[in-house]
Amino acid sequence: MLPTLIHLKKIAFPPLRRARLETLQVNLGYRCNQACLHCHVAASPKRTETMDWPTMELVLDFARVQNAGSLDLTGGAPELNVNFRRLVSAARAQGLQVIDRCNLTILGEPGQDDLAEFLADQHVEVVASLPCYLEENVNSQRGDGVFSASIAGLRQLNALGYGQPGSGLTLNLVYNPLGPSLPPTQAPLELAYKEQLATRYGIVFNQLFALTNMPIQRFGSQLLADGRFDTYLALLQGAHRPENMDGVMCRRLVSIGWDGRVYDCDFNQMLGLPLGAGGVYLRDVLNTTLEAQPISVAGHCHGCTAGQGSSCGGALD
Repeated sequence: MLPTLIHLKKIAFPPLRRARLETLQVNLGYRCNQACLHCHVAASPKRTETMDWPTMELVLDFARVQNAGSLDLTGGAPELNVNFRRLVSAARAQGLQVIDRCNLTILGEPGQDDLAEFLADQHVEVVASLPCYLEENVNSQRGDGVFSASIAGLRQLNALGYGQPGSGLTLNLVYNPLGPSLPPTQAPLELAYKEQLATRYGIVFNQLFALTNMPIQRFGSQLLADGRFDTYLALLQGAHRPENMDGVMCRRLVSIGWDGRVYDCDFNQMLGLPLGAGGVYLRDVLNTTLEAQPISVAGHCHGCTAGQGSSCGGALD
């Protein structure tokens, strides 16, 4: 892949400082059963990086010491980590909200037959990737057969109560544009998703998160190869809105890599940008007061402030 950080460092972004820490976003490894073009992690079935249990125990200690309320589990496919269920159970017993960034197709993989039931039993919030409600668009971005497997996964979750009114089981979907463009306005897109998925497939969900594609890793490398990197960065810069600065996820989140390294956000993790507050590993900042500390920024940060804004929880406005 072509490196993007050298280009992103040339683009200025306003300084940012941390607010109170609320969420630990933890990457459990880069192994995935898919290899999507837009993936900022460059995950694939061939990746072998994975978080071990001692590091997970340190994550739980950090959450307790820092009084964080949520554990946001990502990958790759986080469920492919052999200690995924052990970590979820321990986190729930500790009183943490747990979010699983699920690609839906993992629910149908061999050995994962009871995964959906486990998530429901633990009251895990599921944030599921579904970049479109049209089969052709999803398969073009994520591979042949992914759409039908995703629909099967959604039906499985719905049958357990996910997305159903009054169930207490939250199912949110994630939309990414197919190429180098800003996502459409989230609210009307959510209505379209709900109407189309209900009419076509009988599927319900809670919210849609519209996310901007970040010009890093696999997607950024492809932009460079196609000669569209500078154009896309200019689009993000031109759409920057200062009012989105307060809501960017890095102000209230710490990203933890599979090896225990700490970063200001998941995107910085993929670029190797260290935590602005200092400290390389989780153990280095276990007792550090992070509030008001600086955040590492570069040109890709415009992806979070452009237009309606973008975060792991969707649009900011």
